[in-house]
Amino acid sequence: MKSLLKSLASLHRDESGQGLVEYVLIIALVALAATAGMKALATDINSAFTAVGTTLGTYI
Repeated sequence: MKSLLKSLASLHRDESGQGLVEYVLIIALVALAATAGMKALATDINSAFTAVGTTLGTYI
């Protein structure tokens, strides 16, 4: 029983996987922000191309 408690206590103190989890959470947050930003950027680019197309259409 004591060896089981010791092994559980050592696992509780072990923080080797903590850094990996933090990096995964940061990458997920950056990916989410990039996805949201790309949608807004795509809308702006689409509007710009539409405006250019309309302007060129009046001259052709």
